[in-house]
Amino acid sequence: ASGTVIISCDLAYVMESLRESVQRRLAKECPDLPGANLILNATHTHTSFVIDDDFYTHPGGDVMTPTEAMEWVAECAAGAAAEAWKGRKPHAIGWAFGHAVVGHNRYAVYADGTGQMYGKTDRDDFVGIGGYEDHGMDMLFTWDPDGALAGVALAIPCPSQVEEHLEVFSADYWHDVRVELCSRFGARLQVLPICSAAGDQSPHLLVYRREEAEMLRRRGLTERQEIAQRVGDAVERALTCTHAFPGTAVLRHTIHPVGLERFRIMPEHRAWAKKMRDEWFAGGQKDGWWPQHLQRVIDSAGQPKQDPFMVAVHAVRIGDAVIVTSPFELFLDYGLQIKARSPAAQTVTMQLESGLGMYLPSVRAIQAGGYGANPVVCSVGPEGGAVLVETTLRAIRGLF
Repeated sequence: ASGTVIISCDLAYVMESLRESVQRRLAKECPDLPGANLILNATHTHTSFVIDDDFYTHPGGDVMTPTEAMEWVAECAAGAAAEAWKGRKPHAIGWAFGHAVVGHNRYAVYADGTGQMYGKTDRDDFVGIGGYEDHGMDMLFTWDPDGALAGVALAIPCPSQVEEHLEVFSADYWHDVRVELCSRFGARLQVLPICSAAGDQSPHLLVYRREEAEMLRRRGLTERQEIAQRVGDAVERALTCTHAFPGTAVLRHTIHPVGLERFRIMPEHRAWAKKMRDEWFAGGQKDGWWPQHLQRVIDSAGQPKQDPFMVAVHAVRIGDAVIVTSPFELFLDYGLQIKARSPAAQTVTMQLESGLGMYLPSVRAIQAGGYGANPVVCSVGPEGGAVLVETTLRAIRGLF
């Protein structure tokens, strides 16, 4: 048997335990579906289920535990996958590329070379933004046999976190994208969200905040609705010149395990972590995942070399396009390296696929520092990032 199932989850990340739970269910429901060919990716909304006991203290009362939430999500995901697999039928498929302004680099850099996530840009020592931003948007379309548009997979290099502190469950801007596209192309349209490499990106502007707010006020739109309209315009424009692959499109799916060197924890990291932990408790704040991870850095400094961080890179060829995965919040530099060197006509990078690798920062991000570029939230550093890029490129070449 052969085949691939991709499940996009409106979650911050996809735990390996969630993947395993979905696999067990699908093994019973769809024994002809290769379990290894299951891909689960997260959109990285910050207002969704908590599925990991490690991050927050359960508040008590009539609230799902992380384990209960994870099982509920697994049941829904497996049910959707089983329905799609059992009901699959031939469709035409084609790809397109466009642009929609969604994500922005989130690091401000100062005259002393340091960087700060969401740092102030009105400081006298502000010198620039910490890296590139990518407004490219990869699209894969499917059409029913009668020619009606049936679905679209959209890869946007930006996490879904316009509103990060809501007290409701929300897919964030992907909800608005779904609403917008269904209003333009019909309520039955299926939308598969993919968060491309975007570890140093977010929808938040460091510059032009006032200007953007004024234009939203004039249009009477929320920021999420503005993003949805930009995405909808790009999709509509692409469809005017996009057609299906002729004949039967090639489908190949390969999996490439690789062990990546873990983040190198240096004495200066230990000193910084101890300072931050002391300040945390001196300020009267409670214990939690942040001070616990700081303690992990303190304990790990000077320890023998750790075992590699194991990753399974999925590479899926659909016609002359490919989709490649990583479990990290992968900094944009790595995604661009893969795209620029790939032999495929179109290359889609998918981050946050099955695993809690957290951030994988670039060399320049490490040099500048800041959240997202230190061992508290990074399992792997630039040395491992270079290996991941080469492994991914070998996987892509192998598909052709």
